[in-house]
Amino acid sequence: MSHFVNMEVFSNYQKYIDNEQELRENIRIVVREIEHLAKEATIQLQVIHCDLTKIDAACSSARKQIEACAEKYQKLAALVPPGQYYRYSDHWTYITQRLIFLIALVIYLEAGFLVTRETAAEMLGLKTKHSDGFHLDIEDYLLGILLLASELSRFATNSVTMGDYERPLNISHFIGDLNTGFRLLNMKNDGLRKRFDALKYDVKKIEEVVYDVSIRGLSNSAESKEQPKVESAE
Repeated sequence: MSHFVNMEVFSNYQKYIDNEQELRENIRIVVREIEHLAKEATIQLQVIHCDLTKIDAACSSARKQIEACAEKYQKLAALVPPGQYYRYSDHWTYITQRLIFLIALVIYLEAGFLVTRETAAEMLGLKTKHSDGFHLDIEDYLLGILLLASELSRFATNSVTMGDYERPLNISHFIGDLNTGFRLLNMKNDGLRKRFDALKYDVKKIEEVVYDVSIRGLSNSAESKEQPKVESAE
């Protein structure tokens, strides 16, 4: 009796499916390791909301976790076949955005400026060009930076509670510049645009904190006597 279907073809399909599942499981294992390190860094940095004297120590501890993440990304890069970054990128997109946020927070706390994509990529051991292989996607960088705004709005409020009345003004200037920068972008990505919409609320929240400090006469800064125009460049 002749066979109209070659069963060997299905055997080959099964091998492909098995190899694909194994690869994805190996990727998930490494991603979970990165997530654990990011969680540890997040826990270390939460101290900024209750004790300003421990900021430097928290940043130092978080940096160690971030450095360990760089080794894990190298393992990911070795697992992903050449030219197939976006085929598997859904596994690590969210945690990469989270790490960009943590890096940006550390850099802001240490130096007061916005980390560049190049510096963030270097800290994670990633490339910046798609053609170079495993890289830091621009949208992942931008989404991570937008996460920073929400954390700083919370930090501004808690700083006042801890008696630091100058810090909210500095945060207001920083977030205002960030807001202006994002307004220069033509955001066609729905996720990015929605996250940017949340930035507007963070700006308003920080503005209200600064204004409250100003009218109560709690700040020694002459600039804080006026309500900051965080959206003046609109």
